[in-house]
Amino acid sequence: MTETEKLQLADILCGVVVPLIVGVIIIALPAIIAPGAAAMFGEMSPIPIILTIGFAQMVILGVPLFLGLIWNKWAGGAAGFLLGTLWYIANAGMYTFDYFAWGYTEWNFFRDVSFLGYIVNAMLIGYIAGSLNKKSFSFKRMLVSSLIASIITAVFQFILNYQFALEPSRNMTLADPGYAFFLIIVPQIALAIIVPIIAKVFTWYGIYPGGRT
Repeated sequence: MTETEKLQLADILCGVVVPLIVGVIIIALPAIIAPGAAAMFGEMSPIPIILTIGFAQMVILGVPLFLGLIWNKWAGGAAGFLLGTLWYIANAGMYTFDYFAWGYTEWNFFRDVSFLGYIVNAMLIGYIAGSLNKKSFSFKRMLVSSLIASIITAVFQFILNYQFALEPSRNMTLADPGYAFFLIIVPQIALAIIVPIIAKVFTWYGIYPGGRT
């Protein structure tokens, strides 16, 4: 058994500084940046929505996508199931309780098919990307796999929102289908570009299952 290496500056940067920066960014998006964007572009602008709900969905879908690319389809699918389930419970609960508070007791979003789509999409994006990438560390292949998986899941979610969602959710999509699709596709295209870049950087440093660290 080898002796543990001494603590180095790189360890502090990667283990403390970088996670703190990421945490601050995650908090700043809904707390500071999104309200600022709403004040600048207007409440009806898609930018504040993308910076809040869109960013949250990027995290929920990004982790299984990343694991699918850098590990395998099973890891991506399993992570998607776990994170998608958490997102489903959180959103269904929030909307159900909100509508109850407003006096609309007939709407139970736990049975909204479009909300169940969060679980399915999170599983699909990780599984599809992993299946197409086949553990390749080629950036081009990771990018193409991510784009295909992201576009498929975005279209799938839009169909659920448009055709099968409960009336309150469905009406928002039917009111402006183009805008509704835009809000879904933009974060996922961004995700499909960002995640392969992160995955590629991880491979440079051997940070993957079976790697150096």
